Amino acid sequence: MKKNMSGVDRIIRLLIAAVFAILYFTGTVTGLVGGILLALAVIFVLTSAVSFCPLYTLFGISTCKTEKA
Repeated sequence: MKKNMSGVDRIIRLLIAAVFAILYFTGTVTGLVGGILLALAVIFVLTSAVSFCPLYTLFGISTCKTEKA
């Protein structure tokens, strides 16, 4: 897996994951929507940890800076 996420992208995903988790665990969002938000939070944390987003490869996106040869 080649990294395709920049540091800023990773931080934004972690912040969004934290908001989703807070909304779920405080009971603000419950039911199916709460479960979906919690699943998205887990996915955002995992993709941030490995600096790789599978959806970016499908669409040919990379927010990671490329190194000059």
